[in-house]
Amino acid sequence: MRAKTLIALACACAAVTVTAAAGADNAGFLYGTVETDSDNSYTGFLRWGTEEAFWDDHFNSTKDDLEYARRGSDDDDRERIEIFGIKIGFKGHGSWHGGRVLTLRYGDIATIEPSRSDRARVTLKSGRVLELDGGSNDMGASVTVLDASLGEVKLRWRDIERITFSAAPKGAVPPATRLYGKVRGRDADFEGYIQWDLQECLSTDDLDGESEDGDLSIEMGRIKAIEKRNRSGAWVEMRDGRRLLLEDTNDVDHSIDGIFVEDARYGRVELDWDAFERVDFEVPETSGRGYDDYPPARELTGKVTDEDGNVYRGRLIYDLDESESWEMLHGDLDDVEYNIPFEMVKSVEPASRDSSIVVLKNGLELELEDSQDVGDSNDGVLVISADGDETLIRWRDVKKVEFD
Repeated sequence: MRAKTLIALACACAAVTVTAAAGADNAGFLYGTVETDSDNSYTGFLRWGTEEAFWDDHFNSTKDDLEYARRGSDDDDRERIEIFGIKIGFKGHGSWHGGRVLTLRYGDIATIEPSRSDRARVTLKSGRVLELDGGSNDMGASVTVLDASLGEVKLRWRDIERITFSAAPKGAVPPATRLYGKVRGRDADFEGYIQWDLQECLSTDDLDGESEDGDLSIEMGRIKAIEKRNRSGAWVEMRDGRRLLLEDTNDVDHSIDGIFVEDARYGRVELDWDAFERVDFEVPETSGRGYDDYPPARELTGKVTDEDGNVYRGRLIYDLDESESWEMLHGDLDDVEYNIPFEMVKSVEPASRDSSIVVLKNGLELELEDSQDVGDSNDGVLVISADGDETLIRWRDVKKVEFD
């Protein structure tokens, strides 16, 4: 009788799982067609390496095309560095040498065309074309396609000719559910979609750790909560009520690469182990914004007020680099790194040499630091008026930047 009962329960659980998968929301999942050099194509849900799988995930690289940043390289307008009266160089500006870091949401991309292992041509929905060169493991990563006919197909970067993104069709069943939860930090709490160790983001991904009985790999979907115990381990609470201590891997100790939270209030935040306290996982109602929810980017416009009270209005090139709404403003607060799309930013006001007050369009205010975007290494703001006149306001002269 007991055996029959267990079999019945197992069948019931399997039925629930299948039903949940069949009705799962697929809008937030990466989807598209990958064409290869051998003239084959594969269409389905996509995953970058073992990491990104959603439209709000970040594609990272380095920008080579820095037309505006070059305008800030005039040696006569930079602060010279001297040691014992000997001039050895310049401080601050001209940081275009070697490129700039790029952070781009997959939802803003139309196509990616790899050219070799560390380069690619990326076309945005707005039509803007970016020539990218290395900068992260997203360049050169394998791409896995869950093809509707063939199943899982893993493609090498060097064999890919083009990736064309599109919204997932209705009825297409995603491979798993997305991780979502409430994260308690040392100084602030966050809620949203989670990428654990900058990698695990699906219910089928594994959390690895050493228990008192040996190595364990636990599917993230089975976990109810993770609570930091100390630098070398964490308590893992299972959905069945069990509580385990796992240690000595970068999934559960201070060597973790970070914890991403896609918090609707801020964009994406990243906590390190020192800032993290606990996460409680929940089943999300949706998988996130769909591909069609990312409109073509618009140019940044607004006004800059300088220290003398002069006001300049027009198109803005922030830090002589960021010029469109999809681009990110970076900064740290209490061991949490904020990656905020400029479309969410209302104003930036320098507060000290290393920090600025950032006000968001939702009314929230943050004092961010330790980033070129908010400190004195910022190259300033170029304002292009409606008549085409250009005015460069160096960061040391900026009182406030306000975005439309």
